[in-house]
Amino acid sequence: MVQVCLNGARSRTECAHLPVTPQELATAARTAVAAGAQDIHLHPKDRDGADTLHPAAVAAALVAVRAAVPGVPVGVTTGAWTAPASGTRAAQVRSWTVLPDHASVNWHEDGATEVATALLDRGVGVEAGIYSGTRAARRFLSWPESHRVLRVLAEITDTDPRTAVRAAADLLAELQPGATSPILLHGEDDAAWPVLRFAASRRLDTRIGLEDVLHLPDGTPATSNADLVHAAQVVIQQASEQS
Repeated sequence: MVQVCLNGARSRTECAHLPVTPQELATAARTAVAAGAQDIHLHPKDRDGADTLHPAAVAAALVAVRAAVPGVPVGVTTGAWTAPASGTRAAQVRSWTVLPDHASVNWHEDGATEVATALLDRGVGVEAGIYSGTRAARRFLSWPESHRVLRVLAEITDTDPRTAVRAAADLLAELQPGATSPILLHGEDDAAWPVLRFAASRRLDTRIGLEDVLHLPDGTPATSNADLVHAAQVVIQQASEQS
């Protein structure tokens, strides 16, 4: 499965064509799905372009994207930068008027279990974000409800392409066999493509999009999420032929 991560915590100062508004997210989702994406992760934004979990912003993004790609699962972030207090984030989850199919919860952040429990109570799938180089894997695997998550996001924070794949292998070894849910492995910035190739070689789910990387495998700037998804499909096919 290839998930597209449409925008992330980035701003238009980093990427002039970053989708921010609900309609921009809908258009980006439509073209990314046409290019082969099977799942969507997005960050709802407020009027200033900052990430938010406010019910109105979440609802607007979800309604627009679902109208553009009916039947495709759509998820959102619950990152601590949206609201520092975990209790606030959990309360916002409980106040959502339109529910995503899933939401990511970063396990290195304080209050991860509180936010995850709020999501599960509302029937929202949890993507457990496990950052490399942190104690997140240990904390997640010790959580009694870890078996209930939709998937584990193995997120490689090492952006050096020379060492990121080793970091990915180490994180997978730390997660397996304790993690019983499917694992989605991805990298970021200069390491995004090497980690995606590694994920494909392991036949793991992966993701790509402007949240993770702003350039194509050959180093040219990506003009859209669809460009990145198309390139990912090529890389995955090549990895399949070589295995």
